Amino acid sequence: MTADVVGWPATDAEKYRNAGYWRGESFAQFLSARTRAYGDRTAVVDDRTRLSYAELDEQSDRVARGLVDLGIAAGDRVLVQLPNRVEFLLLWFALMKTGAVPVHTQPGHRSSEITHLARLSEAVAYVIPDKHADFDHRLLAQAVRNDSPALKHVVVVGDPGHGTGFTSFADLLTDRPAARTPKSRARGEDMALLLLSGGTTGLPKLIPRTHDDYLYNGRAAAEVCELASRSVYLAALPVAFNYTMNCPGVLGTLGVGGKVVLASNPDPDYCFGLIGREGVTIAAINPQMAPVWLDEVSMTDADLSTLRVLQIGSARLADEQAERMTDGFGCTIQQVFGMAEGLLCLTRLTDPPEIINTVQGRPISPADEVRVVGPDDREVGEGEEGELLTRGPYTLRGYYRAAEHNAKSFTPDGFYRSGDLVRRLPSGHLIVVGRSKDQINRGGEKIPATEVEGHLLAHPGIRSVALVAAPDPDFGERAVAFVVPAGERSPDRRELAAFLADRGLAAYKAPAEVRTIDAMPLTPVGKIDKKVLAASLRDGSAG
Repeated sequence: MTADVVGWPATDAEKYRNAGYWRGESFAQFLSARTRAYGDRTAVVDDRTRLSYAELDEQSDRVARGLVDLGIAAGDRVLVQLPNRVEFLLLWFALMKTGAVPVHTQPGHRSSEITHLARLSEAVAYVIPDKHADFDHRLLAQAVRNDSPALKHVVVVGDPGHGTGFTSFADLLTDRPAARTPKSRARGEDMALLLLSGGTTGLPKLIPRTHDDYLYNGRAAAEVCELASRSVYLAALPVAFNYTMNCPGVLGTLGVGGKVVLASNPDPDYCFGLIGREGVTIAAINPQMAPVWLDEVSMTDADLSTLRVLQIGSARLADEQAERMTDGFGCTIQQVFGMAEGLLCLTRLTDPPEIINTVQGRPISPADEVRVVGPDDREVGEGEEGELLTRGPYTLRGYYRAAEHNAKSFTPDGFYRSGDLVRRLPSGHLIVVGRSKDQINRGGEKIPATEVEGHLLAHPGIRSVALVAAPDPDFGERAVAFVVPAGERSPDRRELAAFLADRGLAAYKAPAEVRTIDAMPLTPVGKIDKKVLAASLRDGSAG
């Protein structure tokens, strides 16, 4: 660990090693071991490419040699913003082999978020597609590079463009002497990657995950999901998400010698075709996609008979919807509640329907410690609502380069304050009630109210603004902007969406609805009273 990363206390680390949770293995060693065991088996498939374990290992070796030739070294941070393509995994394992650290960004991030992440991580490289979803990432990369002093290289999957100075990913795959393949010296306790927080108090924070803890995360999840070498995992959501990557996801599947199918989009007709063609046994979606998939399943001609488990997570699934999904798909529905910071809860495949349909799972590890506490940090009784605190062998002890925030986000004895409001049943299952932090969960995409409000206040037509979550039947929550206009006219939703896009914010952060009010309700200490605003959404008294 470095001064930028808060490690586990020595006594806890020793306990996790002695229990076998941490094995001192790196991800470079992980891939080598799977290649020896499953070399000719298919490891990963996308719309263009099919690679065996041996090919994934050999081609990631070549990319690693190309990275070294660029000057990327152990410990360097590299921003990764790639869609669900084989190149993501080639790059990811190549970075593991060099000892460099991938920083997982989200597909919808734009200049505001990417520049922030580049500066915070001091990334030396940024890897992008040329175009994806009708967006030219090369223009974004030019803007980020201009504002990020440490950023030396931009690598493009596809056409790097003329006169940009960017490097083609294909050039990294060019044959170089095998003797120049880097030998990773990463230890289990070293930082392997940086994930993103939901950004509850502004721009996203970085979550350091070690080889030891992240390998255990995927291994334990795969065991709960009963994965084996015959398992085929469909990555319908972005592979950079922790949920898709390791819950058990891509890494958990590779760990048992299974096959990973990377879907370019979550459209059910397309994904159902992949399920039938590749023999998918487990897939993961979010509640936003659930009704769309359910509508399609009654009409599809695709063969879904191999699908054994359908995971639904990243936001709470309504009880009634869970029941409809079970009836509609005829396979086991598995509720997933987790966080990139660590703790992962899953319903078990043997849980009865009344559990699967009404709870969000229980921890995957016997070493996961959970407290449900009231405002005074005292534990509440079973079944009572409180904030979830947690620590364990794969839950972080501190954000990356965030000492001030860490002081508020962790208890003195190392429990992470999740901000999730839950109720715990005697069985250990958790029911998610809501969030204590000022964040809106739009179908798994976290919208930090403070950040968006800060940008909206720059609009000349806004005097005061508050972003509040409202219930949404498709996304779980939607963002409503309460606006006190600066003039006679209040800007509408389209105008604000364009304004935020011009300021470099991801499109999903734009408010879904704008309500004009004369004045903000205030608490006794003069702060905006969002509880009053939220109540007005429920009773229809605002707008």
